[in-house]
Amino acid sequence: MHKPAPPFQHTPYDGTSQPFTVGLKPITEETWLEPDPFLETHLAEKDRLLEVDRDAVFRAEDGTADAQHEILTLIVENLQRHHGATHSIRKNQGIIKSTGRTVNLDDEPALLTAARLVQEDLVLMRPGPNGYRLAAACLCFPSSWSLAEKFGQSMSGIHKPVPGFNGHRMGMMVARLFDNLKAGQYVCRFNWSIYPDSELHHPEAKQIDLDDHEAALPRLFLRVERQTLRRLPESGDVLFTIKIHHDPLTALQSEPNRAALAVQLKDQLMGLDADQLAYKGLTRGREALVEALAEIAAEVEGAL
Repeated sequence: MHKPAPPFQHTPYDGTSQPFTVGLKPITEETWLEPDPFLETHLAEKDRLLEVDRDAVFRAEDGTADAQHEILTLIVENLQRHHGATHSIRKNQGIIKSTGRTVNLDDEPALLTAARLVQEDLVLMRPGPNGYRLAAACLCFPSSWSLAEKFGQSMSGIHKPVPGFNGHRMGMMVARLFDNLKAGQYVCRFNWSIYPDSELHHPEAKQIDLDDHEAALPRLFLRVERQTLRRLPESGDVLFTIKIHHDPLTALQSEPNRAALAVQLKDQLMGLDADQLAYKGLTRGREALVEALAEIAAEVEGAL
């Protein structure tokens, strides 16, 4: 049995990343995929979502089959090379060691098969006359966006609601990044947001409505997206992966470095402008959350 995953594995709100910036960091092939003790839970939820409404979480353009197989091959090779503790590959089967779950590697479509091996959502971005567009995806765990709505759209269409993206430096930097990304290069970035529950599948936008700081921590969850990019060496398309980490904010109270994390998250919340705050669904919740975080820091300081 796996041990429970420790909370707060990634803390981009600690100053290592800034909200609404590209914030790319190089990573290695070894750290591209990130299986953790929630592997089986996440895979079971993917299976459930695919069974309930496959069209909501999987879409693919005609002509993407070769790129999908390329993605499956790269993921299988990476799991064989770097994640033998969690995965075993035997001929045409991928096996999750903790439970014996098997995935038939010959199943079609290949992108869906690849997604059933890993916790990451997989998004294929294909270049065209209007820039890169979303040409195929298995997106089971979106953070307030819908695959049905964004499928086939360009980068500018996908990011239309994001403050400071289209017509601004961030959008231009992302376009250059996609154009200049080299095969064999791995990069990642992080997003964080606050959610009212721990659901993985969140296609709808959410609003946090709080006026009582004492209710803030018990009601809220900190959701972190770890996003990676790599160019597919054969097709030239770009694979975008998204891995979700979500922790109850009450867990912050038992973290050894809780004072620093609370202050850092509070500072990033206070730094959001009105548009950014609305995009994160925190217009009516920031004040109470900031007060709750300040209390955590004050309690630690008072105990020293």
